[in-house]
Parts: sequence; structure tokens; C-alpha cells
Amino acid sequence: MNNSLFLVVPLLAAMAFATANAVQYDATNIAQGTSGGARFDQEIGLDYSKQIMATASDFIWTTFEQAAADRKSVDLVTLIIESMDGVAYTSNNEIHFSADYIGNYSGDVKTEFDGVMYHEMTHVWQWNGQGNAPSGLIEGIADFVRLKANYAPSHWVQPGQGDRWDQGYDVTARFLDYCNGLKSGFVAQLNAKMKDGYSDDFFVQLLGKTVDELWSDYKAMYGN
Repeated sequence: MNNSLFLVVPLLAAMAFATANAVQYDATNIAQGTSGGARFDQEIGLDYSKQIMATASDFIWTTFEQAAADRKSVDLVTLIIESMDGVAYTSNNEIHFSADYIGNYSGDVKTEFDGVMYHEMTHVWQWNGQGNAPSGLIEGIADFVRLKANYAPSHWVQPGQGDRWDQGYDVTARFLDYCNGLKSGFVAQLNAKMKDGYSDDFFVQLLGKTVDELWSDYKAMYGN
């Protein structure tokens, strides 16, 4: 085999690997006849949405300290803007985003859109303990990613607030941020453990204390 072939074969292998691990992002607006759908087109748009989906994925993989081999096998992630109640939800790698919410949002809708998309994209990529992890923890990890991406909105609870560690969303995100401060990469390691199942003992394994002890320490730190 000549020298040029020695160079070509590894290059082709690398290209094939990259192609196999490439993720496609698609977005569609089926609410164009509504005020929210029109606002989406005017202030956000489909091209920008796909860009945010890709950027969020890169950020999530970095936050989870994941190489390509560690990630979920996902070929396509789709965003659908539609008229519905609520804000957004993710199912089967499809993100459904409320045009009604976009239309009625009173602040910087593009920044809010970005924050919600980081949350929803986390649901695409995170592990869920084979369905056994507390839903509050799943939502808390998604909001933890949103927090670390600097998209935490002003209405979120402050550090130390909340009633339970698995209350979910901003409460659990703030608690996870505290835990991550105790051990850098804690959330990434917790997520990795949740690939095959879930146990509260993961907190003991990673931080040496039960999750209830950690929650008590967290509350005490802020005088609660």
C-alpha cells in the first residue's frame, strides 16, 4: 500500500464515523395563522431555532462530559411550533413549543425561547434511570443545564429556597448546582450513572452523604 492510501483510509474512516454520529435538526411552524406563530416567524424563525438546537446540544454534551460514544443514539431532533397550552414538552426526540406562550410572552421572547430550548434539548440527551429516576430530578437536571447556560429567568427561586430536593425545575436545579460545587462534574457523573437505572444511593457514592443529608446541609447554608 502506498503512502497516499495510508492517509486516505484513516480519513475515510473518520468521515464515516462523523457521518454516523451526525445529528440533524429540523423545525417547523404549524401555527402561522396565529399571533404567536407570526411572532415566532418575526422574532425567532426556523433557521435560528435549528442553530439553537445545535448549540444547545454541544453545550449539553460538554456539561455532561460526554464523548460521542457516551451519548444517546439520536439521528434527528425536531421542533414543532404549534398552538397549545403550557410552554413546551419533549417526546420521542420531538420538541413541541407553544405558539400561544410565544405570543403572550411580555419580555424578551428570543432569550426566553433560548432558555426553554436548552431545557427541552436536555430532555433529548439526558439519561432517565431507565424510567426510574424521580421526575423532579429529571426536570431539575434540565433546569440545571439552563442555569449553567446563563438562561435562568428572574422569577426562579433563589438558592436555598424550596421544600424538597426533588421538587423539580428551579428548586432542584439550585440544589444540584450546590452539589456540583461540592464536586466538580457531579451532575455529569450522576447523569452517567442514570443510563442503566437509578438509586438515591448515587448521591452517597458520589458525595459521601445521603441526598437528605445534602439537602439539609444546603438549606442550612442559606439559613433555612
